[in-house]
Amino acid sequence: MCGRYSLTKGIDEISAGLGVLPLELQPRYNIAPTQEAPVVLHDHQRQIKLLRWGLAPAWAKDESIAFKTINARAESVATTASFREAFKLRRCLILADGFYEWRKQVRVKLPVRFTLKNEEVFGFGGLWETWRKHDGTELGTFTIITTDANELTKTVHDRMPVIIPPESYDQWLDPKLNTLEPLQTLLRPFPAEAMKCYEVDPVVNSVANDSPHCVRPFQAPQGELSF
Repeated sequence: MCGRYSLTKGIDEISAGLGVLPLELQPRYNIAPTQEAPVVLHDHQRQIKLLRWGLAPAWAKDESIAFKTINARAESVATTASFREAFKLRRCLILADGFYEWRKQVRVKLPVRFTLKNEEVFGFGGLWETWRKHDGTELGTFTIITTDANELTKTVHDRMPVIIPPESYDQWLDPKLNTLEPLQTLLRPFPAEAMKCYEVDPVVNSVANDSPHCVRPFQAPQGELSF
């Protein structure tokens, strides 16, 4: 599962590579479900939009379903009712520069941040939907696809978000591509050797905290296990 991530850096470079205009964004150190975050998608044209994390399918009776759809499993995304149409037609990249998982310690769960070794901004493989509220207004939502953990992330958790390699961005975002096999080949664990991780300050445990403290390296108190 992926339940928290960060986007602390500017997105000018990745935006240029994707051929989209960047948004003016404040650094985000602790993005959580139900919050808005920048997503690259194709809606008549390729663009960046702020969507809410937690996918609400168009057929959903109310938006509360989004609490159950923050993630979509790679193994079943093509067949699950909430995701299968979006997987064919509405794929997106969720911009990030790190994500968090929690490791059980003696008395607490300690957060661990995973990034690329080069610390650059990357794109999670995701899906997006537009849900119409009862008053007629529209709500844009997204979900992050997860897959088996690689050798690095499995030291903390058995799942990890799908990270789409830059050379596959165009393929993933192509609205005309709806053949499942080439898409599903992208839903694999990102190479562990291209990533790194470190324990961070437990302030990230609370979604109310969204500051540089959330990505600050943390040293466990004496007597507790660490990496």
